[in-house]
Amino acid sequence: MLASIPYHTFPLIHLGPVAIRTFGLMVALGILTGTWLAAHYAQRFGVSKDEVVSLATRLVIAGVVGARLTWVLTHTSSIDSPLDVIAVWKGGLQFSGGFILAVLVALPTFRRWSSRVKWQMGDVLALGLTFGLAVGRIGCYAVGEHFGKTTTFFLGVHYLGGDTREPVAVGQTIHNTALYELIHLLFLGVLLWWVLYKRKPVVTPGVGIGIFALWYGVARFGTDFLRAYDHTVFGLTGAQYMCAVLVPVGIWILVRTKVRRRRWDAGDEAGPAEGKASLAPVS
Repeated sequence: MLASIPYHTFPLIHLGPVAIRTFGLMVALGILTGTWLAAHYAQRFGVSKDEVVSLATRLVIAGVVGARLTWVLTHTSSIDSPLDVIAVWKGGLQFSGGFILAVLVALPTFRRWSSRVKWQMGDVLALGLTFGLAVGRIGCYAVGEHFGKTTTFFLGVHYLGGDTREPVAVGQTIHNTALYELIHLLFLGVLLWWVLYKRKPVVTPGVGIGIFALWYGVARFGTDFLRAYDHTVFGLTGAQYMCAVLVPVGIWILVRTKVRRRRWDAGDEAGPAEGKASLAPVS
């Protein structure tokens, strides 16, 4: 073993006499981070902060409900009482279910926008979702879940103690996919921010959501093979089946970029004035 990361879970943060559950805190901070980013950049496309916050609130509620239901259905052995079904503050959210339900809830709002604004908002939400997920993964890391098998990988974590949601023995060095996802999501977030708002010439709307779907689909499909305790069907987790759809969707979005740009440049769909102006760089 070349190296490993010392790891002790920290499910509670003590501030004097007050104890705050780390998972709930990180999920909340992730939501606030993602919403702030989306609301900040959406204004450049003629979408108000209030509309973004309203949409984000609905998506968060749908995401949490979908993610929790999916986790409960695939971790029935961890449910000992009715309270355990809703105890999200202890950890236990499955991204695939939350993502799918959030997409369904977002569709009515997206239908009201022009084609150009839809893709612009897709990029904005992809950026917010990426950083929001990264912060949320800190919560997963804190409570001790999404563990893999023992490893000699240099990013493996050397477990030193603390409460966990999945079994591990003190002294073992294991894969911790929450850590791996935190790292790759931070890289993805920086890439999206640069591509969408710093790169010149400015990319066509839709590139951001295409990159997100492709990157996250490939990365999550790979890291889920390392998970030791997730429920699988025919050898794949629910998230991997979702990723099997995300990857071709991301490729299709990126391949069709030039087609969308030519159509908008030709004036086939002018869209609102804000939509046209948004192809200019964002400061």
